[in-house]
Amino acid sequence: MTIGLLIFLPLYSIKPAYAEEELCLARSIYFEARGEAEIGQIAVGNVILNRVSDSRYPNSICGVTRQGYKENRKDCQFSWYCDGNSDIMYEGENKSLALTLAKNLIKGKITDITEGATHYHATSVNPRWAKSLTKVHQIGDHIFYRWDK
Repeated sequence: MTIGLLIFLPLYSIKPAYAEEELCLARSIYFEARGEAEIGQIAVGNVILNRVSDSRYPNSICGVTRQGYKENRKDCQFSWYCDGNSDIMYEGENKSLALTLAKNLIKGKITDITEGATHYHATSVNPRWAKSLTKVHQIGDHIFYRWDK
C-alpha cells in the first residue's frame, strides 16, 4: 500500500503566469500616465497591448515595456523604465487604479480606444518619428499614433 503525499502550498506562493506581465503593464500605466484621467491611462495601456500584438515589437508586455534598454543609456521605448528613478508605485490610489486597469486590459474587459495606436508622446515634445506615423487622437497630455495600414 502506498500513501500519497499531499503538499499544500500557501496561495501567495503560486503566481499566475500573467502576474509579471500585469505588473509591467500597471507600472507603465502608473509611471507614464498617472497624472492623466482614467481614459488617458487606458490609452497608454492600449498602446502597449497593441505593440504586443504587432510583429515589429516583442511579443510580451514586459518585453515591450523594457524594449531598448541598454545599461547606462536612456533610450528606452518607455522612459520610465530607464530614467534611473525607483520603479516602486508609491501613490496608493494611483497604484490601485493602474493595477485594476492592467488586469482589466489584459483580460479584454476594456476595448482599444486608440484605434490601434502603437506610439504616443507628451504634448510638450515633438519627436522626429511622429511625422512618419498617422496621428489618431490627443487624449489629455498625450498624442497617439499608429502605423499606416
